[in-house]
Order: sequence, then C-alpha cells, then structure tokens
Amino acid sequence: MSLFLVVALPFLGALLPGLMNNAGRQACAGVTFTVTLAAFVGLLTNLPAVLAGEVVTTGVNWLPALGMNVNLMLDGLGFFFALLILGIGLLIITYARFYLSRDDNMGEFFTYLLLFQGAMVGIVLSDNILVLLVFWELTSLSSFLLIGYWKHLPEGRQGARMALTVTGMGGLALIGGMLILGNIAGSYDLSVILQSREVIQASPLYLPALILILLGCFTKSAQFPFHFWLPHAMAAPTPVSAYLHSATMVKAGIFLMARLWPVLSGTPEWFVIVTTAGLITMVLGAVIALFKHDLKALLAFSTVSHLGLITMLLGTGTAFGAMAAVFHILNHATFKAALFMSAGIVDHETHTRDIRRLGGLRHLMPVTFAIVTLAALSMAGIPLLNGFLSKEMMLEEAHHTVLFGSYWLAPTLAVIGSLFSAAYCFRLISHTFLGPKRDDYPAHPHDPGFGMWGPPALLVVLVVMIGCAPFLAEPFVKIVTASLLGDVAAVPDAHFKIWHGLVPALYMSIAAVVGGLIVLALFKPLLKLWDAAPRPEAKVIFEALVEAVATLSRGLIHGLHNGAFSRYAAIAAVTITAIGYHAWATGTVGPATRAPQTAGPVEIAGWVMLVTATLGLVFLHRNRLLSLILIGIVGLMVSVGFVFLSAPDLAMTQITVEVVTIILLLLALNFLPNRTPVESSVLRRMRDAVVALAAGLATFAMSYHFLLRDTVAPSISEFHLANSYKGGGGTNVVNVILVDFRGFDTFGEIIVLGIAALLIYALTETLLDGPVRARLLNRKPDQPRAGDMHPMMMVVLTRVLMPLVMLIGFYIFWRGHNEPGGGFIAGLIVSIGVVMQYMASGFNWTSARLRYPYHGVIGAGVLIAGLTGIGSWFFGKPFLTSDFTYVRIPPFEKFELATAALFDLGVFLAVVGAVMLSLESFSRLARRANMSDSEHPMDIDPSRAEEYDPADPGNPKREGV
Repeated sequence: MSLFLVVALPFLGALLPGLMNNAGRQACAGVTFTVTLAAFVGLLTNLPAVLAGEVVTTGVNWLPALGMNVNLMLDGLGFFFALLILGIGLLIITYARFYLSRDDNMGEFFTYLLLFQGAMVGIVLSDNILVLLVFWELTSLSSFLLIGYWKHLPEGRQGARMALTVTGMGGLALIGGMLILGNIAGSYDLSVILQSREVIQASPLYLPALILILLGCFTKSAQFPFHFWLPHAMAAPTPVSAYLHSATMVKAGIFLMARLWPVLSGTPEWFVIVTTAGLITMVLGAVIALFKHDLKALLAFSTVSHLGLITMLLGTGTAFGAMAAVFHILNHATFKAALFMSAGIVDHETHTRDIRRLGGLRHLMPVTFAIVTLAALSMAGIPLLNGFLSKEMMLEEAHHTVLFGSYWLAPTLAVIGSLFSAAYCFRLISHTFLGPKRDDYPAHPHDPGFGMWGPPALLVVLVVMIGCAPFLAEPFVKIVTASLLGDVAAVPDAHFKIWHGLVPALYMSIAAVVGGLIVLALFKPLLKLWDAAPRPEAKVIFEALVEAVATLSRGLIHGLHNGAFSRYAAIAAVTITAIGYHAWATGTVGPATRAPQTAGPVEIAGWVMLVTATLGLVFLHRNRLLSLILIGIVGLMVSVGFVFLSAPDLAMTQITVEVVTIILLLLALNFLPNRTPVESSVLRRMRDAVVALAAGLATFAMSYHFLLRDTVAPSISEFHLANSYKGGGGTNVVNVILVDFRGFDTFGEIIVLGIAALLIYALTETLLDGPVRARLLNRKPDQPRAGDMHPMMMVVLTRVLMPLVMLIGFYIFWRGHNEPGGGFIAGLIVSIGVVMQYMASGFNWTSARLRYPYHGVIGAGVLIAGLTGIGSWFFGKPFLTSDFTYVRIPPFEKFELATAALFDLGVFLAVVGAVMLSLESFSRLARRANMSDSEHPMDIDPSRAEEYDPADPGNPKREGV
C-alpha cells in the first residue's frame, strides 16, 4: 500500500465516527477499528522491503521553491514507530469501546483519536522536515482535544491547556531549529540531511540548532524541566492516557531524537545536554512516582522516568546505547499501555484510583491482578520479563558512561532511578492488590468483561514472550537500530540473553531490586518526610508564569491596542516615517536616470480635482454623505490615472470597486447619523495633522525619487512579459499574474474576501440579537422618506439593463485571459447588475427570487478555485499550475481553452457571493428595523389601480403596498 494512503487513512476515517454516532457505540468503534486496521495492514505490506533493509519512499513536489515537498519515507525506524502507533491503537480502540460510558460522545472521541493517530503516523513517515513540523503541530492540537475531552472536568480543561502551552512553545523552538538544520544541509529532506553529518556538526549554527531541536523534543517527551505537564494530562479518559503516554505523543520527541541521531549525536554538546537531562528526568520521575497515591499519577511519573531512561541511552552517543533505547521503547510500550488500561479497569470497577482506598483486590479481580503484576514486575526489571532485558542493557551502558569526568556519576544515578522504579512498582502491586479484602470500597469491584481486560492481556503476553525468549525480538530490534544508526556506526554484535554472567549490570540490577524492597518497607516514614519536606511545585510555578505573561500582555494591549484607529495609524506612520528618514539620512541617493514628463492641461486638471477632493475630505469629513461623494471622486480620478498610465485592467477594477463600495457604504450610512460628532480635542487633531503631513511628505519624496531612478534589482515585470503567453497561455499579463504566476496569492485573497463577507453577516446577526435591534425599531429617520421608494422608471430601466450587464460581465470574464478583464472584474460588474435590482425593487422582492444562498456561492467559488489548483497535482505539477490548449469546433475558428478559466470562475463566484452577502446583511438590518418595503417590483403600478385610494393616489390603502 502507498505510504500516502497509510498516512491519509486515519484523517479520512476521522469523518466516519461522527457520521456513525447515531448508529450506536458499536458502529462508532467498529468504523474506527476498521480504518486503523486498514492502515495497519497497509503498513505491513511494506514489511518485506523493511526486513530486506530497503527504504520505501514516495513524494509529491508541492512547493519546491520553498523546499516543501510532501515526501514520505519508510525505513526500519519509521516502521517500528508506525507499528506501535497503529498496533496499540487497535487495542486502545477496542478497550475504549467498553470503557467509555453511554453519556460520552463516542463519535467525537474517536474522531479526535483518528486525527491524533494520523498526525503521529505522519511524523514518523515524513521525509521532509517542514511536513514533519506540520504533523508535529497537529499532534499538539489533536492531543489538546483528547486531553480535554471531558469538558465538564476543570482539571481536564486545565491539563489540556497546560499540555498545549508547553508542547506548543517547544514546537515553536523546534521550527526554528529545523529551519536552521535544513539551511545548513542545503535541503529540507531528511534523507539528504541524514547524509550531512560532517557539514552540520562543523557549522557554527550547530549548537543553536541543537538547542532549539532539543527544546522541542524535551517538551514533547516531558523531559526535565518540562516534565510537569504530562501528569496533569492524566485528567483525560484512561484510553487517551494509555495511547498518548505509552506509544504515541510522548514518544514523538524520542522518535525525533532517534531520527536525527546520526547527524546530531557524537558531540560533547549532545552528550552533556541529552544524557544529563535524561538522568535527571529518570531519577526525579521515579522519586515523585513513589509518593503518588493516584494510580494514573503514579504511572504518569513512571512514564516520565522511563522516557528519561530512553533519552539518556540516546544521549550517550554509542551504538549499544541506541540499540538499548530501541529495545526499551518496545518494552515500555507493551507494559506501560497494559498498566494504564489496568488502572482504568480498577477505576472503572472500584470508582476510585486512590491507592489508599484500595488493597486486597487480588481476591476480587484476579485477572486484573495477574495482568498488573506481570506488567509492573516487567517495569521493575524482574527476570523473565522484557523490562529486565532492556534495563540490564541500560545499566551496562551507564556503567561505561563517563559524565563530567566522573566514572561513578552516571552509574549511580542509573541505579538510584532503577531502585525507585522498582519501589513504586512493588508499591503498585502490594498496596493495590495485596493484603486483606476491604469492606469500604466505593463500589463492589470485580473483573470486567473480555473487552476491557483482553487488550492489556495481549500486551502482557508479549511482555512474557519477549522476556522468556528475547531472541524473538532481537532481529527486528537490530533492523530498527541499523536504520537509526545509518552510516555512522555498525549495529553492535551483542545478543539478547537472559543470562550474561556475573557482570556489573547484574550487581547494579540486584542492588536496585533489593533497594526497592527496602524503600517499600520504609514507605510510611519516607512518606512523612516527603510530605514535610519543602519542594517547588511545578504546577504553581507554571501558573505563576502564565499569569505574569498574561498581566504583561494585558498591560501592552491596554496601552497600545485600545480600539482607537487613530492611535494605531499614528504609531505606524511615525515608526515608518522615522525608519525611512534614518535610511534617507544615512544612505546615498544616486543621480536621476529618468526625465520627468511634461504635464498637459488634462493631467493638471485631473491632479487639481484629485487634490481638491482630498483636501475637501479632510475639512468636510464630518458630513458623512459628502465625505462619501468626495471618496468617490478620489476613486474616479485614480481610475482615470490608471487609464492615462495604460493600465486598463487596474482602471476597470478600480471603477467597479468604487461603484460597489459606494453603494454598500450608502446603505450602511442609512443607519447612521448624517454627521460625525466631534470626539477629539484640538491638541489631538493638531498632533494628527502633524503626523499626517510628515508621513505624506515622506511618501511623496520617496515616490518622486523612485520614479526618477532605475531600480537596483531587475524588474520582475520582464519575466512576466516574456512568460505570460508561453507559460500561462494568455497575452493579458495582469490576468495571467493573478490566475497563474501569483495564483496562490489570489486564492488566499478570495478566501479572505469570503471571510470578510461572512464576518459582516455574523456581525449584523450579533447586533440584531442585542440592544441594537431595539434602537433600530425605535429609530426615526431624520429626513422625510420618498413616497415612491421604488419608482417605475428605475424598475423598468434596471430590468432592461440587467441582461446587458450580465452579457458585459460574461464577455469581460471570457476575454480576461488575453484582453483587459477577468473573473474579479466580471464578478464586480455582475454584482452591480444584481445590486441595481435591489435598489430598484427593494430587498423583499429581490430576495424572494434568490435561488442560491450567497454563502454557498462563496463556498462554491473557493472550492472550484482550490480543486483547480489540486488538479495540477495529478499531472505532477505544483499546486495551481495552469495549462492550456487550442481546440477547433466547426464552424467556429480555433480558440483557446485554459485551466486558468476554471480558477477565474472561482474568483468570479467568490466576488459575487461576497458582495451580495454584504448587501443582504444590510438588508436584514433594514427588515429588522421595520422599514416598509413592498413585495411588488414597484410602488405605483397601473395594473394594481384598485389597491390605491382614489382620493390620494400617492398613498396606498394597505400598508406595505
């Protein structure tokens, strides 16, 4: 199966649980399981190639100029992590089906789970670091939804925010580090970066890149000092905890360190930072876990500790350490997922996770007791279980690690971490399951059905199988290790065995186990010391930092972003002017290379009109209607200027925009007072005048000097002129730029235009639900209304003009690729024709004849434009690459067909929809204000003579006629 399909299946499948929600819990879980199983099987189809040492690759050039290609790569390491993600995912889905209550929204839960699953698979299969970063952020967002799934719990919402904040900040650091790394290697493809070890480590930017990347990894994998978020994420449902914190999210940072191990490891900086952080996290997590009374909190800190163990192994920089890390990732995923699910079973059956309220459960829950005991003993490192094997390898590696010049520091810390790890495992077993039965359980406990204990039992089977027959896992672990090491080192010639003789690691392991038993025996006095000892609380520190940042932000916002546009404009104008003056004063200006043209009387007259209208706007702006007229004059003169400068496309766009905006603004002014009140003091107006004059003079000086001199760099217009027809199939360079060369910009602009129209619609709806509606209902016009609001002459004229306007619009649309025109201008022209119908016959009559909602028109436009861009992918071209050909259909002459026309159609529909939705929003204001409007096309119609009062023909008998 294609790697694209393996990654895409969870995302596509995320649509199904929500659709199946009404079909029942079984249907939701069933489709989720099926989708994951399909991706799992698709992954396994590539197993022969992976076992043969091959690297499966596939890719699509998306944005090659930016180095952002959607390339996927499957080697041993990627296969290993994808196998864990999808394999354990199948077990979690089965478990969640029986764990979640009937009150929980199954469709929502499994949708979030599949989104997260797809993001994780995308991370481990990405061959482009930019694409990897996209999936990385998706894991943060989807895990936020999963951790906060129980929205009614304050701790769930807080845990989700904390996880998103910490991992999100780490993600920002990771973006910077990855960009630096790609810049050093000269490529953003991992397959290229992994071959650039010498170049990367010799670069002066190696250390900044390393620190930023490790910040991203440490925050994701809960390494000290970022370990505190993971335990608070335990407020999520147990299936989420078992999935995110055994095989997926917290392993993302571990995966990235393993993936970049060939190019980042082997330096003193890597060794000191990674090994030290891993050892501290290992010991600190184990110590805290021992004194936690909540089962999931204990397991959460144990996860922190074991992640530190893996990090330390990767930090040593040796091939043996890397192999031990791979092996422990496998073992940890098996026993930790089993333990989390078992903790959920205990909580589900006893209604508590507090160890102090448990004990004696082995008599009531023997199956759960067996699962927990085997998994916990494996985590403690007891022989014949898989955790023992990788723990022995860790201790062996620590024994040979010299940290800060000391031969004993790393081994000592490793033994201490293992000792407390064994202690909390023994406490988990003894304080939860051993001892006499109690009669004060919150609920009567018993083993659940197979649906809940089956998944952890299967994992425990693997724990025992690997522990008793480690040779079964050895070949696969070595294949994964080989892909991790790359060309840097060979896979160690070490064999996975239960007995290695009387080696130092054995003595260290015995000391840890015996020490763990002693600590468990002394638990009560140690707990008293722990409770009495002062210690910093990470949660309190985090919340204090968040509050400090929020306070600083509020201060900045209230000081700068106070809603006064004049302040924003003044700050921007002063800043830009000051920077421009500094550049002018410290730089040099070359001699003029162009002579100014002589202005004729027509040009001077146009300039005078433009300046007069502008000055009039400054001094008469309090009269809103007059200001609008003056704005129209300014826009008209700008259009004339475009015509004079031989820019017909710009002139047509400007004039149509002016018509549409003036009409919309007139409608808006209908609900506002005619005059703007005086709100600024004289001093503030004088300040604004000085700033405006300074900015205006600076802009004039820059424009004047720029127009008289050639540009420093060659103009890109020569490229557009030379390639407009050859590359885009059109002779209208402006249109080809919009729909081809800069099509991505245009696509973004129509999306923004649609969003703006939707915001206007939403804003009017919000206004009408508040006190504004009462003001509209009580509003009395300050001018008398016309008795004939929809005159016959205007109605007839607009009806006659409508087909002509539509014809002109379609003509402008079809000629746009080779002559002045295009979808944007055509959309504005057609909008003007429709607006004229609103003006002539009113909102009610026109809206009653509306066949398609304007929201849908906007959506259709964006969708058509997007699908046109996506279509180029099927021909191996970048997004929005256009193509054209010539066809001949008798009896017509040969004519051109271009895919850009479809993109232009999307622009056309988006423009029409945005303009008309804005108009409809204003019409809703009028209707809610009880403004009279006829349902007929005109107010005075001879065919309805019987409806009028003969004594007063100007007034109809019935209201609203």
